Amino acid sequence: MNDRPIRIANFSGYLGDRFTAVDEAMAGDPVDVLIGDYLAEITLAALSARHGQDPSKGYVDYFLDQLGPHLAALKQRGIKVVANAGGFHPAGLADELRGMAAADGVPLRVAHVEGDNVLAMLDEFAAAGHRLEHLDTGAPLTAWGTRPIAANAYLGGWGVAAALAEGADIVVCGRVTDASLTLGPAAWWHGWRRDDWDALAGALLAGHIIECGAHATGGNFSGFSHIPNMLVPGFPIAEVAADGTALITKHTADGGGVTPDTVTAQLLYEIQGPVYLNSDVTLHLDTVQLTDEGPDRVRVSGAIGSPPPPTTKVAVFGQVGYQTVNTVYVTAPDVPAKVDLLRAQFHRHLPEGVQLDITRIGTAAEDPETQWDATVGLRVMATARTREPLDAYDLAGRLGSLYLQSIPGYFHDGATTLRATARPVIDYWPALLPQSAVQHRVVMEDLVIDIPGPEQTELATQPVHPEPAPEIRSSTGTRTAALGTVAYARSGDKGGNSNVGIWAPDQRAWEWLRGALSTAELRRLMPEIKELDVVRHEFPNLRAVHFVLRGLLGTGGSSNQRIDQVGKAVGEYLRAKHLPIPVELLDGTGA
Repeated sequence: MNDRPIRIANFSGYLGDRFTAVDEAMAGDPVDVLIGDYLAEITLAALSARHGQDPSKGYVDYFLDQLGPHLAALKQRGIKVVANAGGFHPAGLADELRGMAAADGVPLRVAHVEGDNVLAMLDEFAAAGHRLEHLDTGAPLTAWGTRPIAANAYLGGWGVAAALAEGADIVVCGRVTDASLTLGPAAWWHGWRRDDWDALAGALLAGHIIECGAHATGGNFSGFSHIPNMLVPGFPIAEVAADGTALITKHTADGGGVTPDTVTAQLLYEIQGPVYLNSDVTLHLDTVQLTDEGPDRVRVSGAIGSPPPPTTKVAVFGQVGYQTVNTVYVTAPDVPAKVDLLRAQFHRHLPEGVQLDITRIGTAAEDPETQWDATVGLRVMATARTREPLDAYDLAGRLGSLYLQSIPGYFHDGATTLRATARPVIDYWPALLPQSAVQHRVVMEDLVIDIPGPEQTELATQPVHPEPAPEIRSSTGTRTAALGTVAYARSGDKGGNSNVGIWAPDQRAWEWLRGALSTAELRRLMPEIKELDVVRHEFPNLRAVHFVLRGLLGTGGSSNQRIDQVGKAVGEYLRAKHLPIPVELLDGTGA
């Protein structure tokens, strides 16, 4: 047990994040643990295909290149590394790391966490009566009608804690929950018990804030123009104290910034409401408070924890078809009529079994200054259950055949080629499985540790918040303006659902915001959600209104047909919408 807070620094928020982040962290301020998060739901879908083609792979190769130059320095400085770069083959990645360390003469102990890959156990689960119900619909997995090609249970952080307690220098994970990369080291460092609910909840919250890297330092932030040095924003650090409270900061010399608003943005990201379920603890977000403690230092406190749910999520993937996608361009004037003719020509002789999704992108200027101001994109996607109908339709050939026999001002980007080859469509089924059915274990060179499931569980449900009273009337009147004039937003994905949190950086705007953003008003602002189930919550401590838009992303990011595949732009779209705003809030002191 250590008296001082543990300093945990993130160096990756997703597969494809800045490659040099490990170099930057090693050159930055002193830390105790480096964590790397590589696995999003859509990333698992991609890695599953690779693992199926080559079972010896399925992990994040370039993690080795990121870490390789620093193995000796990591050992010398006593810095631990925890990452979920193991993907579908954490044992293989751990072996590669051991080989690299041995070749460099560095005595590193490497552990991997396994038990998340449950694909081979699906029949056994079914025989035991586990229905693997869909997280949103409650339907059993047998109703899916698709053969699973991957199934990974979300493990908690106690395996990571156990590996560190046994002296591991590097812990490689597969599908642990994102925040487990922080919760595990914090629990090890402070010697927490498994029922230290508030402390665990605080670490879970800190992990949620730093898991997406530069998201907490100004990246993907509505107020980016107020953040200094955004050319290369740094990666965040969480200083987690023994009581679970955390201070969010960053490496001193790096760009970007940490403010209450950048932390709020990530806190509201990809949640389902005030109750945040995790394999080790349930976090209650409605009591969380943020305190600005100076430049790039935000204190996060007030997290309340309770026992975790009896079930954990299982990400199941299966191939449901094939698709071909291309983008062509239409030039004003008469864009609607031109799109109508193209749409009819695309559908001509459409083979049975092929579906087309045609999306217009943008609006041409009424009096364009340049040719590109007069141009809109037209994204054309053809999908089918099998590849043969798509080959027969030949989308690329169809698009390319219309240059001389369709509309004027029709073209495609001459620097690219039209895509002819269909690619697989991988669908997502977020299932529920009792935690007791998961075989969570830690494997080291000379040791295997079984990690028991939680002894105490409790099923917490989201609170029901009433719709707001009529908004407060302004004494000086209103003026129609963009919501983003006075509010920030952050959106993300959870399977087929998109979430969006909207908050007022200025306390004066909070009462107006909570009254103005009813579910009915959101439906008016976003006509595309008029048929969807929408859930609304309020976070007064954060001055935020939060919505879950159920089904906006179809069945998940890996298979839906939206251009904004995982809903990352929904928040900014909402901020661009105009509505009546009190004049006193439009004096330039808002967002």
